[in-house]
Amino acid sequence: MDTITLTDSHFLQILQLASSALPVGAYSYSEGLETLIENGAIANQKTLKQWLEAELTYGAIRLEAAVMVRANQAVTTGDLERLRYWNLWLSAARETQELRNSSWQMGRSLMQLLGKIQPEILPLANAVGHPCNYAIAFGIVAAHWQINISVALLGYLHSWANNLITAGVKIIPLGQTAGQELLLQLQPLISHATVEIMSLKDDELSCCSWGLSLASMQHETQYTRLFRS
Repeated sequence: MDTITLTDSHFLQILQLASSALPVGAYSYSEGLETLIENGAIANQKTLKQWLEAELTYGAIRLEAAVMVRANQAVTTGDLERLRYWNLWLSAARETQELRNSSWQMGRSLMQLLGKIQPEILPLANAVGHPCNYAIAFGIVAAHWQINISVALLGYLHSWANNLITAGVKIIPLGQTAGQELLLQLQPLISHATVEIMSLKDDELSCCSWGLSLASMQHETQYTRLFRS
């Protein structure tokens, strides 16, 4: 990846946007991990790492992140029609109701939050239509704050990994140290995935996420649940 220079303002903004403390409800979703842990497919740090590596290499998070990049570019160029297109496209690409609803809820929460603290973003929020997917909302905010898109993508993937590791720490359970060790181990793959995703053309957008889809479908009827997905 090329060397990127960030101003203090942009650096602080991506920290805020990718923070686990951002009140968008990400902590309430496990994206199928709860099912996988219950049925024994994920049982420790090693198997959680393997799952996250597979998702970063082949999974739906790559598709989601690629659409975030396109939303960012659409806002930057003022192409609101393309922004609406990618929002609809991503909604159609979600395989289960739980995954789609989580994306919509987090997108709505992020847009509402930014609308309150920076009302000037409201025209963009209204232009994309409702419901707004989280990846779309993230791309809108990153463009509005003029955060370098590669940095925004790194933040997006890191935030995703951090959220799922936190879920694993709670329900496997893992120790906090093991969770931080795993997050550190994933950094090279997150950087590599960022470079690959940035280079994807529209007709190359695809993923292999049937494992996630099946886990999510099973979670919908799981007897006891801590998470919403």
